[in-house]
Amino acid sequence: MSMRYNDVPGKIMHSIMIICSGLSNYFNTYCPSVLVDILPLGLCFTMQWIIVRHSRCILVYDHAATLTEEITFIWYRPKAPSAMLFLLNRYVALLGNMYGLLMNFLPVSKESCPKYLLSRELLIFSQQFIVCLILSLRTYALYGRSKHLLIWMVVVVIALAGVASAGIFGHLSSTVIVTSGAICYESDVTVTPANPGLAWVALFAYELLIFVLTLSRIFKIRGMLRSPYLIMSRKNTIDIIFQDGTMYFRAMTLSNIPNIVMFYYGSGINKFSLATFTSCMSVTLVSRLTLNLHKSIDTGIFTT
Repeated sequence: MSMRYNDVPGKIMHSIMIICSGLSNYFNTYCPSVLVDILPLGLCFTMQWIIVRHSRCILVYDHAATLTEEITFIWYRPKAPSAMLFLLNRYVALLGNMYGLLMNFLPVSKESCPKYLLSRELLIFSQQFIVCLILSLRTYALYGRSKHLLIWMVVVVIALAGVASAGIFGHLSSTVIVTSGAICYESDVTVTPANPGLAWVALFAYELLIFVLTLSRIFKIRGMLRSPYLIMSRKNTIDIIFQDGTMYFRAMTLSNIPNIVMFYYGSGINKFSLATFTSCMSVTLVSRLTLNLHKSIDTGIFTT
């Protein structure tokens, strides 16, 4: 049965590269003609579009590249909570980015621009919330389903979610700008504490917390890893959690810090130039983390 899916990722990836190439050619010829009267803004918009386009291509490309593994290790096995969150993470992000891509081709009015911006922020917020749930589940399993840790993480998540919500929905002193019917972006008219970058600061703080908890747990059981009585599969699982967690935190630090800097020190359309990239990278890496665990564990990550 698995042979049936062997050629699917290759065909999908080939189609994706054709689509991305077509989009690139379209915008390389279309954008300058639309934005010729507003060249500085046009350059910023074209640069942002290039970043957003390639971010979405990375997300879809990775989805297609791991489709066979998803079918084998997720769909054909019992649906553990980690598997359900994996699917939710993958397909909410995929559908949300398809919606964002579609909106880039539709004409924008001053009335519809605020609704589009709100829906975009809600989608990114939901994607990152799912990512935090998966990271929390991994940590909860690593600590042997500690209820005290779970309660503590829930409190922290609620607090940081409040901070993130204030950052996303609390900057009411901003205005939207629509230019040439093609560009819809947000421009702050006054400086407010509730900067949208606050949400990304909260996310970075929580990822740092998860990373510290993971390192602390791994170092505490390092002696057990050398024990000949420890089951080899458990050793491998702990190694996977440590290596993937380290890789994830490094990659997200490199992408999230520039994103936060742009939110606080960028202006106009530049503020949001790295948000889509950071979100797509987070979703992609967390999907890889979960998939790697399910390759070595049949019944979900709670077996750790």
